Amino acid sequence: MAVWGVWLQFLGCMALIGVAGVQLSRQGEAIASLTGLSRGWIGLVLVATVTSLPELVTGLGAVRVAQAPDLAAGDALGSCVFNLLIVGLVDGLYRRGRLFVLASADHVLSAAFGVGALALVMLALWLEPQGRLPALGSVSPVSVVLVLLYFVAVRTLFRAQARSDRPPEPGLRADRQGLRRALLAYGLAALIIVAAGLWLPMVGAELARQMGWTDSLVGTLLMAMATSVPELAATLGALRVGAVDLALGNLLGSNLFDLLILAIDDFAYAPGSLFAHLSPVHGASVLVAILMNAVVVGALTFRPDRRVWGTASTAGVVLVLLYGLNGLLQAQALP
Repeated sequence: MAVWGVWLQFLGCMALIGVAGVQLSRQGEAIASLTGLSRGWIGLVLVATVTSLPELVTGLGAVRVAQAPDLAAGDALGSCVFNLLIVGLVDGLYRRGRLFVLASADHVLSAAFGVGALALVMLALWLEPQGRLPALGSVSPVSVVLVLLYFVAVRTLFRAQARSDRPPEPGLRADRQGLRRALLAYGLAALIIVAAGLWLPMVGAELARQMGWTDSLVGTLLMAMATSVPELAATLGALRVGAVDLALGNLLGSNLFDLLILAIDDFAYAPGSLFAHLSPVHGASVLVAILMNAVVVGALTFRPDRRVWGTASTAGVVLVLLYGLNGLLQAQALP
C-alpha cells in the first residue's frame, strides 16, 4: 500500500476514536448526574477506563499479532506523557477559572500513585534486561505489582473522595435521559473505540516500516497521540459543561490504567518478560512522565492563579515544554 494510504488509515482511526470520545464524556456526565457518584470518581474509573481502551486493544494487538513490543510500550508510556500534555493545554484553554484552583486536591493522590507506578516501570526497564529480577514464568514480577497497585489506588481514591465534603460541580442534568439509555450509548461508544484500536497497531507497524522509523518512536508519538484522542475529546467535553474534576480525573485515571495495560501486555507477550525486550529509549518517557506528574502535584498543592503572558499557568507551560523534551529524546533514537 502507498504511504498516503497508510496515513489515511491512521487519520481514520483518529477520527473514529475522537467521535466516540465525545460521546464518552457526555454519557459519563449523565451517569454521574443520575447515580449521584462524584465526577472525579466517574472520570477516574468509568471514563478513564473506556478512553484507555484503544491503548489496551492496541497493546494486545502489538504484542500478540504484530509481535512489536516497542509499539505496545511506546503507546502506553507515550499516552501517559500525552495525557499530561493535555493537562497543560487545557490549563491554558479553560477560561471559566484557573484549572488547578478549581480542581479537587484529591487528584494529588492519583498523580502520586502514577509516580509510584512509573518508578516500578523504570525499575523493570533497568533490571529486566540484565536478568536481575526473579522470574515468574514468562512474566516480570513488576507486572504483578503494577496490577495490585492499580486496584489499591482505585480503592484508596474512592475512599478519599467519599470522605470529601467538596460541593458538586456544576454540570448537565443528564438531559432527562434514563440511566439505561446513558449506559447503552456509553457501551456503543466503547465498541467503536475497540474496533478502531484493533485496527491501529497494524497501521502503526506499516507506518514505521514505510517511513523507516523505529517502533518505539511511532508508538510513543504517533500511536500514543491517536489512542489518546478519546481522553482529549472527553476532557474538552467535560470542560464545556464546567466539570473540571471529571476532566482531570479522566486524564490522571487514564495514566494509571495505561500503566496497568503495560502489565497486561506483559502477561500477553509469549516470548518472555516484555520489559526485557524493550528499547532503552522508553526510559526517557518514564522519567519525563514522572517529572510531569511532579509538576501536577505541585500545581494542585500551590494552586497558581496567574497566567504566563495571558495563556497558561507556569505549571501548564512546564508541562508543554516537558512533552517537547520527550519528543526530542525519542527523535534521538532514529537510525
